[in-house]
Amino acid sequence: MQQRFFVILLILASYFGFSQNSEDQAESYYKKGEFKKALIIYQNLQKENPTSYNYIYKLVDIHQQLEQYDASEKILVERLEKRQNPAMLIALGYNFQLKDSIKRATTLYEAAITYADEKPNYIYTIARKFEDYSLLDQAIRTYEKGKILTPDKNYNIQLARIYGDQGNVEQMFVNYIEYVDDKPNYLNNIKRAINDFISENRDSENNTYLRRLLLKKIQQEPKAIWYEMLSWLYVQEKAYSKSFVQEKALYKRNPESLDRIFELAEIAHKDDDDDAAKLIFNYILETTQGPTTALTAHQYILEMDTKDADEKTLQQINETYTNLFKEFGSSSLTLSLQLSYGKFLAFNQKDAKTATRFLKETLKLNLSSYQQARVKLLLADILVLQEKFNEALIFYSQIQANLKNSVIAQEARFKVAKTSYYKGDFDWAEAQLKILKSSTSQLIANDALDLKLLISDNKYEDSLQTALKYYAKADLYAFQNKTDDAISLLDKILEEHKTENIISQTLFQQAKLYEKKKQYTKAEANYQEIITNYSDGILADDAHYYLAELYNTHLAKPEQAKELYEKIIFEFQDSIYFIEARRMFRMLRGDSIN
Repeated sequence: MQQRFFVILLILASYFGFSQNSEDQAESYYKKGEFKKALIIYQNLQKENPTSYNYIYKLVDIHQQLEQYDASEKILVERLEKRQNPAMLIALGYNFQLKDSIKRATTLYEAAITYADEKPNYIYTIARKFEDYSLLDQAIRTYEKGKILTPDKNYNIQLARIYGDQGNVEQMFVNYIEYVDDKPNYLNNIKRAINDFISENRDSENNTYLRRLLLKKIQQEPKAIWYEMLSWLYVQEKAYSKSFVQEKALYKRNPESLDRIFELAEIAHKDDDDDAAKLIFNYILETTQGPTTALTAHQYILEMDTKDADEKTLQQINETYTNLFKEFGSSSLTLSLQLSYGKFLAFNQKDAKTATRFLKETLKLNLSSYQQARVKLLLADILVLQEKFNEALIFYSQIQANLKNSVIAQEARFKVAKTSYYKGDFDWAEAQLKILKSSTSQLIANDALDLKLLISDNKYEDSLQTALKYYAKADLYAFQNKTDDAISLLDKILEEHKTENIISQTLFQQAKLYEKKKQYTKAEANYQEIITNYSDGILADDAHYYLAELYNTHLAKPEQAKELYEKIIFEFQDSIYFIEARRMFRMLRGDSIN
């Protein structure tokens, strides 16, 4: 008996294996457009399994591909005579539509929709079959009927998707909002779905639709979820102050955590909207009871205030740092603030001696190995600032030895290479950079590759490596905030080494320094020269992108910016700027979709 059972199992396994192989082959023929070959196999499969709807629909589809509409009709009619099925009615109606019998097709579509009145559980099946044939208006009617007949089920996602396909963005938003009203846990999914239809342009039609819907919802039923969605929309539009208004309203309803407001402040700061960021951080300072949160907010505000500060403001900032240390003390808990102050003293107050002394005192605190590494990294940077390269290399090397293979150790190795490059020791720098090309930190790996290419492309052209040494010195000046000296030295390269490969790199580096000094027309000229004379070089896409950004952000030339973004899209498809260029091009063109 047992032996017989295993024999039957073996036969069944063989049969199903054969059937699966045949179906795979048929599908392969179908995808290649070899419909006649696929038809023969599916006919055999259907004979073996006559109740399979999949095979029936596949046969109907193949006959339609071959324009054998009568054959499709025969299959469907025979099936419907055995059993009424609304999906089959739709398939038959579509077959009549392909034969231009629109009236007969419409009658069958209506019959399928009416079928739902008697059997509401078929709503989804009927609507999906309409969608299969791109009969979207009929699918919408079916889902809308489903809302009435089966109120316990939610069809908003399906309706939103169809309205989106039709380009009816307003109704799409309506259905997404209804869906999230019913299922608030899916808010993040809905944000992702909506994100493709909005842009940074707050005046775009789609943004306006969504904003109005959310404001109406807040007026009618002020749920937290509508404030959150409106805040999110304002963030997409980079209207951080408006987002802050919504976040404050949310916080007042549930004052448990400032995390959302803090995150918004950081987003505004990263996007260089310092006015909004400071407004939000100051609110955090007024509201928070947590010392760690307060310290971080203070630090952000101080670092923003330091930008372009005059001598009087720098003195006030120095006093604020001092007062904070009096209030919160100096310990491992205030390490980030101490590092910020050390950097401020060295790079802004230009008092490297005091900065070094302060950071060496910090090293005496009870710090973890990683915290010590952070202090030593900044100390070494300050030594490089003073051109005390050998002392700096000792600190960098200590970090590498103490925290092997960590990201901060890799950063230290990169700074060893950069310091050697500043010194003009290009061979040693290049050896370190080769190792870092495979760094676990993509940012370090990219920086290492860029510097290695700069060295390897230019160190052999001139036996004295004069131009490369000038360039490295200019790089050091830039690091030391001696921007005018850096620009002058780069000018020397442009005048004395006109035929060398380093010229395009020099033009690009100088353009970035001009931007730092807000000399935008000079930066424009440099980028334009790279585009004109070095269009086949590795910096061509960089020059296009940064010139586009310059036109769009500082020179009020949106049309020229749009042309450059478009060139990146069509001529530099492998560029790291491709996605951002496409987004900016669409925004400047006024597209409703991001």
